[in-house]
Amino acid sequence: MIKSLRIAGLALLACVSGAAMADGFETIESAPLKEVWINGGFYSYHFQRDKGLNDSNPGLGAEWRFSTVASATVGRFYNSDRAYSNYAGVYYQPWKIGPVRIGAVVGGFSGYPKMRDGGWFPAAIPTLSYEYERVGVNVAIVPSYKDRLYGALSIQLKLKAF
Repeated sequence: MIKSLRIAGLALLACVSGAAMADGFETIESAPLKEVWINGGFYSYHFQRDKGLNDSNPGLGAEWRFSTVASATVGRFYNSDRAYSNYAGVYYQPWKIGPVRIGAVVGGFSGYPKMRDGGWFPAAIPTLSYEYERVGVNVAIVPSYKDRLYGALSIQLKLKAF
């Protein structure tokens, strides 16, 4: 787990520091919003390439951006262990570099057979988000946890519904 956290931290640091040199690091001022985004699941590039994990994680999810710094999210997808997972959480992204929001999603996941026998468990995952008009992307740096969860760089495309 420590090694995966280091890899995730270095990847996030590389993304953030590269963007910081280009546009500068800023704190986002919180203001109310009313946006609904729809996504079709994830694509995950796993750090442990030798485990035969499923990189394509189709599903259906929604994100309600109620603030410039926060949004609620729920969904269901076919996970890396080839089982169905549910998730619910809150993105909190109080910083930005240029147009890229920086923070984490905190919430719960289910459906991973080696983690609590597929039951719900809490997670906090570093995330970057970019949104332009009606399209967007969330990038999560998912750390590994023992032999129960496998780390990945996870990409989620999204469309603004309204």
